[in-house]
Amino acid sequence: MFTIDAHLDLSMNALEWNRDLRLPVSSINAREQGLTDKPDRAKAVVSLPELRKGKIGLVVATQIARYVAPGNNLPGWHSPEQAWAQTQGQVAWYKAMEEAGEMVQIHDLESLETHLLLWNSDLADEIKPIGYILSLEGADSIVTVEHLKRAHAYGLRALGPAHYGPGRYAQGTDATGLMGPEGHELLKEMERLNIILDATHLCDDSFWEALDHFNGHIWASHNNCRALVNHNRQYSDAQIKELVNRGAVIGLALDAWMMVPDWVRGVSTPENMHCNLEVMADHLDHICQIAGNTLHVGLGSDLDGAFGREQCPYDIETIADLQKIPAILEKRGYKKQDVQNLMQGNWTRFLRNVWAVK
Repeated sequence: MFTIDAHLDLSMNALEWNRDLRLPVSSINAREQGLTDKPDRAKAVVSLPELRKGKIGLVVATQIARYVAPGNNLPGWHSPEQAWAQTQGQVAWYKAMEEAGEMVQIHDLESLETHLLLWNSDLADEIKPIGYILSLEGADSIVTVEHLKRAHAYGLRALGPAHYGPGRYAQGTDATGLMGPEGHELLKEMERLNIILDATHLCDDSFWEALDHFNGHIWASHNNCRALVNHNRQYSDAQIKELVNRGAVIGLALDAWMMVPDWVRGVSTPENMHCNLEVMADHLDHICQIAGNTLHVGLGSDLDGAFGREQCPYDIETIADLQKIPAILEKRGYKKQDVQNLMQGNWTRFLRNVWAVK
């Protein structure tokens, strides 16, 4: 089944993990044998060939570069200008993949419909480019609102104002507090440019403030349910209800610590925590029960988002195994149209609405 994944950190993997994503996953992992600089070395699950193998023909692909103020111990850049420069290198990688025929940017209704036709054609999947919608995870690299205009000009179509910790425009996971005037100015310009607000990673205070100040299109690219895993990174039922009311789609993340409670990094394993794709379906069920339908949930796997096989469902060898999901959902009683909604239809409908000719 043609599938859309709403959150993949492809450029981060290419530039910071130094992975040639044109290669098979097996080749990427073979080259990383013996490396210990990152915990997920030799455990990658994502590459462009595996996306094609899994018929994941359209993804939301990120830029990411955090600014950290003095005293902030999170990894990041020491000035917004450095963070901006990092995101520009990431854009350059996406453009290089376009020039190589590996990827194609999707940025409006015409490019979306053209790409969907291509992936529904008889052309062999192995030679089809992967479509990508450019998203910025954390707005710290937006030095000024003028920089947001530049980013929109090169294709930025979605933005999450915060990532982990305190941010320049909003407060993120494990932080608290409001957005403030600069955040409000960012939201206003996003709305004017028709940039999608990605509510993922906003702390509760900033989440509710953002929704109060933003009247444009909202999605949550990669989030799970607080009722099943009690952490501020997850959405409460009240937040899920509000996103549903705003017409949002929520992408389910496959980071094990977000899927099962009591995960201990570096100690827990997917096997001993019984973390598999059935657990993802539990989060999916919860959102659908709150919504009363299957129209507000999709996939936003975050696979290889600074973790690999050591911290994702044990029944995933590569991202192509997302194609195991339809059978799991059908076994749970989901109808064919529901499954199609969850695998790609909800994201497609959302994007068509965002980019509809006014």
